[in-house]
Amino acid sequence: MKENLYSDKIDDYFSHVRTDAINLIPEVNRNANMLEIGAGNGSTLVYCKRNGYAKNIVGIELCKMEGSLQDSDEFDDFIIGDIENIDLALKEKSFDVILCLDVLEHLVNPSSVLQNIKLYLKDDGVLITSIPNIREFKTMITIFFKGDFKYADAGILDRTHLRFFCKKNIMDLFIDNHFKIIKITDAKNGKRWILNRFTLGLFEEFITAQYYTVLKK
Repeated sequence: MKENLYSDKIDDYFSHVRTDAINLIPEVNRNANMLEIGAGNGSTLVYCKRNGYAKNIVGIELCKMEGSLQDSDEFDDFIIGDIENIDLALKEKSFDVILCLDVLEHLVNPSSVLQNIKLYLKDDGVLITSIPNIREFKTMITIFFKGDFKYADAGILDRTHLRFFCKKNIMDLFIDNHFKIIKITDAKNGKRWILNRFTLGLFEEFITAQYYTVLKK
């Protein structure tokens, strides 16, 4: 079962708050209804509710995590199940923000999931995603110069990844599924970002480990 692939992952994999992504939420979409696909133990959604990013929160996660925030009364709903194989009893066009962070690369058919979750996004709502960039130079060195495509417990070559993307493929995925790309960016921190600025973005696609996108219907 798919759940078994995730059972040995460390708690941090599911529990850290994704401030890197939620800071991309436009002001106009804040303090409203938020859905997170791949909500982990619920930390990001609870943080959003407590800090004015969301008023009502709903999470979806593959696995039940005992003793986690999944059972918190702060959730309007928390759904356990495989996003590719469940019928969501949610009202269409009801969410101002949908988070889908480090999820699409784990799916057999990400396009189908995008079409499904689009139904629940308001006409003026935003979908925010993060997807690893396999073109990142350390990954390329490992594959092409060391001849090693060894999977790991986390990161770009996470053993639970079923799909791999470069920036172009990320953009094509959303365009093909009729989303409008409002922004596509990397993490605005660290030495790599400084290098990217000084080189005027020349090496962006080689030094970016992950791309974030802000999308509308």
